[in-house]
Amino acid sequence: MVWVIVAILAVALAVAAFLLWRERRSRQLREGFGPEYERTVEERGSRREAESDLLERRERREQLEIRELEPEARERYLERWRATQRRFVDEPITAVAEAEELVKDVMRDRGYPVDEDFERRAADVSVDHPQLVENYRAANEISTRTTEGQVATEDLRQAMVHYRALFDDLLGADRGRQEETHDVKEMS
Repeated sequence: MVWVIVAILAVALAVAAFLLWRERRSRQLREGFGPEYERTVEERGSRREAESDLLERRERREQLEIRELEPEARERYLERWRATQRRFVDEPITAVAEAEELVKDVMRDRGYPVDEDFERRAADVSVDHPQLVENYRAANEISTRTTEGQVATEDLRQAMVHYRALFDDLLGADRGRQEETHDVKEMS
């Protein structure tokens, strides 16, 4: 009889420990991925599937050799961004396409795989830049609509703003923007 009670208590403790561990993991994922956690839960339809996806992203990210850019490379990218931004005034669609390619180039130089589809790139970036991956998705959605001719200049400007946010974070460029005189928000 005592062994039965001990066995029941052991099982109860094991279940409680498992539930606490799972809740702690959920909290860490929620905090680590921010809004991307909720978006993934909504997309997958269940917390368990979403958390499995987010954990797979982390594991995949751990296999990548993400590196910082050299100061010279950072400067070259900043100059390319400035040229793209200037082009926006006369050729907004072209500028948005260039901004998208520029983000991919920075990702590639940092060590992210960019030859895969957009969703895989967004998932990879979401591990290190969870607050900005939604910007990346929004910019990509606008960029995709340009091929269908369903986009206004304000939408294109917004895509540039979104790409710029991720570009800056990938580049580590907030330190280099002091000398920059043009800002995306000034484009029209």
